[in-house]
Amino acid sequence: MKPVLLVDFGSTNTKVTAVDVENCEILGTAAAYTTVETDINNGLHDAIEVMEKTTGHLEFAETYACSSAAGGLKMISCGLVPELTAQASREASLGAGAKVWKTYSFQLTKGDMKEIEEYHPDIILLTGGTDGGNTECILYNAKMLAGLSYDCPIVIAGNRCCADDCQEILEGRTTYICENVMPRLGELNIEPTQKQIREIFLNRIVQGKGLTQAMDLMSGIIMPTPSAMLTAMELLSDGWDEIPGIGELVGVDLGGATTDVYSVADGSPANTMTVIKGLQEPYTKRTVEGDIGMRYSVRGIMEAAGDRKLAKISGLARNKVNELVDYLEHHTDYIPDSEEMEKMDYALACAAVETAVARHAGSLEQVYTPCGLTYVQSGKDLRRVKYVVVTGGALIHAKHTEEIAEHALFDESDPASLRPEKAEILVDRKYILAAMGLLSKQYPQAALEIMKKEIAYYGHKE
Repeated sequence: MKPVLLVDFGSTNTKVTAVDVENCEILGTAAAYTTVETDINNGLHDAIEVMEKTTGHLEFAETYACSSAAGGLKMISCGLVPELTAQASREASLGAGAKVWKTYSFQLTKGDMKEIEEYHPDIILLTGGTDGGNTECILYNAKMLAGLSYDCPIVIAGNRCCADDCQEILEGRTTYICENVMPRLGELNIEPTQKQIREIFLNRIVQGKGLTQAMDLMSGIIMPTPSAMLTAMELLSDGWDEIPGIGELVGVDLGGATTDVYSVADGSPANTMTVIKGLQEPYTKRTVEGDIGMRYSVRGIMEAAGDRKLAKISGLARNKVNELVDYLEHHTDYIPDSEEMEKMDYALACAAVETAVARHAGSLEQVYTPCGLTYVQSGKDLRRVKYVVVTGGALIHAKHTEEIAEHALFDESDPASLRPEKAEILVDRKYILAAMGLLSKQYPQAALEIMKKEIAYYGHKE
């Protein structure tokens, strides 16, 4: 069989991975600048050229791609109650690989509409009400969205009793009706909506990002990059058919602008004395920290962690920390070329990982009731997770990757956080997770075997 080419059109770099699916081997990987301003094929050809310096010329039987080019899939979601339907709509959007800019609760205001117009999202998710429940809010929001100045695809996934009415209100616009993301109180039903969002990405957004120029080389552009990542994490954790996965895991993708965190874990309370607050969390979950990134969002790391903590981790003075953060904020393409900057990058990466995973994980609160002490859990309990899988250039190319990744683990200084306690650190050293998510759509067994070989067993091969 000829090799398969897997392409990730990123916002900055186009990454390519060549795979021998018969022998479950990586033949080569490479990256080149994403030429989205001109012809996206140029960056793709550049990356293949770099890779073939190592592999020699390759004839590919199939080529598949994912993309987050030009900022990826921008979304907003609207729901009713923040802790219920608004949260359900957010879970559906993030799980589909979208970048959720904002989630609105209750009725949209004129100010909200002005924000939406200025942000100019690629897709809007309209939810609200359980089936047979509240209809007033979603109908009102449909009328508000009918006044948008451009035709933004709107996915209607709220109370089924008024979904058709919402579509009539939005007549003349591109709309899709899906099953309610929360058909009954506390019950999530997000997969149909996630599937629809991915289809919109393929059919409409890809063309808008200029990726149609690369379609002649592709067997198919399959999904947004974050969706490919989530698929890979799920496969690595759960396994395929009779081939076992590695078990429950947390994944961290540290980038220049955002930090994505994934968990494939039950996350239910560890003991019967604990009650859940809010919705039951999905088994497979993704969150995006849009204010946490190594360059474009470096200010967000410092605001979340504080300059005192960054100074402690780096060993630098607080005034120096502030000075270096200012510099990095205005030099987003900077690569550390001094010991001082390496210390700064190390501290930023540690703080970014800790902040992002703490936000993704749940928390535990002690509550005294007439019956005695009770624990209230918000979010997922990830303390029993076996593995933390890390990826992203800032982690893969760091000198102390494992030490940075350990900041994803439970810390006694924050006892309420339900982060993993004794998880083993696994590193995606060849940057293949998104590629394996793509490959799994056609060759799941090969994708699983490669991930287990290159990621799960990497540390045991030395």
